[in-house]
Amino acid sequence: MPFDEAFMKEALIEAELAFAKREVPVGAVLVHKGEIIARAHNLVETLSDATAHAELLCLKNGAEVLGNWRLLETTLYCTLEPCPMCAGAMIHSRLERLVWGAPDLRCGAHGSWVNLLDAEHPIHQIQVTSGIFKEECAALMKDFFKIRREEKNSGKVVR
Repeated sequence: MPFDEAFMKEALIEAELAFAKREVPVGAVLVHKGEIIARAHNLVETLSDATAHAELLCLKNGAEVLGNWRLLETTLYCTLEPCPMCAGAMIHSRLERLVWGAPDLRCGAHGSWVNLLDAEHPIHQIQVTSGIFKEECAALMKDFFKIRREEKNSGKVVR
């Protein structure tokens, strides 16, 4: 789609905000009819909440903006392949389309670990595009975890 790169850049900005907060750097933006209506980044550590993934926060914010839990005519841009929890929320939210950047080999729900999004679903099927800014999204994750390993090995916080 013509705007995928521009919106993924916005999701990358959100991921960088997460990085700066020492959160796993995942960012998301929700687009409705060509406009960003919600944006979020991981807040798992900040909120001490394992469900505070960028995707879930973005879906929730988008539902508030639209005044409806059904996110019809929306596209979610996310820097990382969603996990099963987030993929399930996308299906239940009736998200029209998902665009993600880098694969998540540990928990990815679009084929890296399991494939929930291509399976025929009795309620709703999401259109999925993957690999938009794959290298940039993956590099941010690699940098983040490299710093965390350095901190662990040195016993001090590296900024």
